[in-house]
Amino acid sequence: MAYTPYTGNELPNIVNLTKRLDPDGSPAKIAELLTEFNPILEDIPIVEGNLPTGHRTTVRTGIPSPTWRKLNYGVYPTKSTTEQVDDTIGMLEDYGEVDKDLAALNGNTAEFRMSEDTPHLEGMSNTMASTIFYGDTDTDPEKFLGLAPRYGALYTGGTPEEKREAQVNSAYLKNIISAGGTTSDKQTSLFYICWGDSTVHGIYPKGSEVGLSSRDLGEVTLYDNDGGRFQGYRSHYQWKMGLVVRDWRYIVRICNIELSDMTDDTAMKALYQAMIKAKYAVPQTGKGKGIFYASPGVQAMLDIAAVEKSNAALGYTNVFGKEMLSFRGTPIKGCSAILETEAVIS
Repeated sequence: MAYTPYTGNELPNIVNLTKRLDPDGSPAKIAELLTEFNPILEDIPIVEGNLPTGHRTTVRTGIPSPTWRKLNYGVYPTKSTTEQVDDTIGMLEDYGEVDKDLAALNGNTAEFRMSEDTPHLEGMSNTMASTIFYGDTDTDPEKFLGLAPRYGALYTGGTPEEKREAQVNSAYLKNIISAGGTTSDKQTSLFYICWGDSTVHGIYPKGSEVGLSSRDLGEVTLYDNDGGRFQGYRSHYQWKMGLVVRDWRYIVRICNIELSDMTDDTAMKALYQAMIKAKYAVPQTGKGKGIFYASPGVQAMLDIAAVEKSNAALGYTNVFGKEMLSFRGTPIKGCSAILETEAVIS
């Protein structure tokens, strides 16, 4: 499934939404900075949740089976089965503060304040990207549920119906392919995600303006480490967001990738095979846009393989005038939020 950038005819991302709703440009600029630090944030389509604090999705858990009817014999009616899943929204906040006189020395107070606030925005971006992959509401209930906890165990067998039921009843844990790594706490994952309104997307609270806000709180009294007071400026940033997996089939996690093995041709072949399996594990319906997300180490090794060898699978795709590493036409994006210290998944 080839990458297709946002054109206005699909679900918008956080940057598109803020540009639509905020003519003064402030939240739009904040959104651009947030996505600049972590490219995955520019890919996620964002929709308004149908709950004040989240989104309720009806997931189909069973498909009705028709009957071959014989003459003079009837047919028993069947029905599909569904289950409702509630995804929550997390509330991420931070404050930026700067000495008033220090800002005045710069000559452009507004520009200096933004430069001082940028590290805070980078921290928010990193935290949000990390939560998308590893957010665990069992250990941190204030967060939203990420991808790794949903896809956290290998599926070992059973019929398609049993697998479908296991996915829904176990929070979509099974759509995983192992690359064969065995060393404890030295593994990483490659995620294949097909974003879309009926597959997987982000959410913001019902009735709010895209969930992203920035406020200039103006001049306030600040305190140094010893309790001394001085005048300064304070900014407040808030980002309310959640993640909805409407159809578990459109995400595949390739786990147990061991970076130390990626110089070995056998290990690289196993990874290529897993990537092919991941693409075919997703229904070939044309829904969503498929993208691979890799840790920086995995992305670097795949890039080296694309350059050093005659590899028909690895190459480069032109996206907005930029050459991007790709696997059989599907972009591979680096994401520093993906850990390279994961435990072996069995």
